Amino acid sequence: MNIIQFQDKPLAHYSYALISNNEMAIVDPSRDPKPYYELAEKHNVKIKAVFETHPHADFVSGHLQIHKETSAEIYVSKLVKADYPHKTFDDGDTIKIGNITFSAINSPGHSPDSITIIANDEANNYVMFSGDTLFIGDVGRPDLREKADNKNAKREDLAKSMYYTIKNKFTHLPNATIIYPAHGAGSLCGKNMSDDSSSTLGKERKENWAFQDLSEDEFVSHILDDQPFIPSYFGFNVDLNKEGTANLEPTIDKIPFIENTEAKGLIVDAREESDFKKGHLKGSINIQAKTEASKFETWLGAIIKPKEAFTLVIDNKENKDNLLKRVAKIGYEKQVKQVITLSDKQLKQTAKLDLKDFKNNPDKYTIVDVRNKSEVEEGKFFDSAISRPLNELRKTASEISESKPIVVHCAGGYRSAAGSSIIQKELADVTVYDLSDAVEDFKD
Repeated sequence: MNIIQFQDKPLAHYSYALISNNEMAIVDPSRDPKPYYELAEKHNVKIKAVFETHPHADFVSGHLQIHKETSAEIYVSKLVKADYPHKTFDDGDTIKIGNITFSAINSPGHSPDSITIIANDEANNYVMFSGDTLFIGDVGRPDLREKADNKNAKREDLAKSMYYTIKNKFTHLPNATIIYPAHGAGSLCGKNMSDDSSSTLGKERKENWAFQDLSEDEFVSHILDDQPFIPSYFGFNVDLNKEGTANLEPTIDKIPFIENTEAKGLIVDAREESDFKKGHLKGSINIQAKTEASKFETWLGAIIKPKEAFTLVIDNKENKDNLLKRVAKIGYEKQVKQVITLSDKQLKQTAKLDLKDFKNNPDKYTIVDVRNKSEVEEGKFFDSAISRPLNELRKTASEISESKPIVVHCAGGYRSAAGSSIIQKELADVTVYDLSDAVEDFKD
């Protein structure tokens, strides 16, 4: 079996291509189909099938575009009730692509409509594409669909479904079965995922907490405890993935681009923190996309709500298409009114913190911690700091006292750049400082 794993680092997302006998199948594709097309061309194979393990919450899939452009069939559970052309794929269903036989296992838990894809070749090797059901070291969180399209998908019920899935659905598969999940460490679709990109069913049976001898109540309690926050875009993406989205390139090509200009309204500035601080439009929110690994997509979808129109500020024209493709990963491209680069007019500078004064006189400042609640519970860097998680900050910034200058911190500097810009936008009459990576000086 020739299996190629693709990794989207900002979203900690894995997708897959399987090649056999001049045919190719894709599992849980990203929004941009170009890498899969390039692979098919390289191997001179035809894309025959696209498997969707479930309607994803954290990214928009390119399954419909691949179907339109290659005529590949889309396979998905009947429980999804998908609006796009597809063939249902559930317990007992099998198809053959090249010399590989694919079968479906309904595996509810992360979502009520999840399936696990089993691939079996002529040498009797087994591979499972577990989607967001089984991760390496963990299982998928069961609380995302409460806020999505299916309001009846309660977290407690899905947690119980996950218990049943783990205990009963994979028992017929050998220990040597290779597991390829849809996500790894850093994804918000689980809480304790490994950095490993694959595993075996035998190893997970020994080491993954979910396979241990737990009662249903113990399992449910553990899986529901300390789950990370849910970004505002997750439910929106579930709906988009059930409908299928427009082709990527024509959509982003329609977005206006203007150089050396100004803008009003909601503004997302994707430039590096240092450039933002030197000069930005008043009220801009600094969500950095400075590297391919930056969590730009996640924080864009956590801070900006679905359907909120915004202007995107970038550093130069050459980065426009790349940035718009990153926006499109979470289905926000239609919210972009325009993409701009800045002129030198009416730019605001960010005040620079006197670090020595702050170290000697921390009581002179209101300190705001924008880390997640679970991080704060593990320990504070400043006893006097108030907790205002970044994903909630646009709502809660107005509650912060303006009686002192404000210093914003996170764990490493990325989130505090966004947090300080949000607070400055909401509290225009107070000086707001970003502690940035100087937070390292205050860690034990």
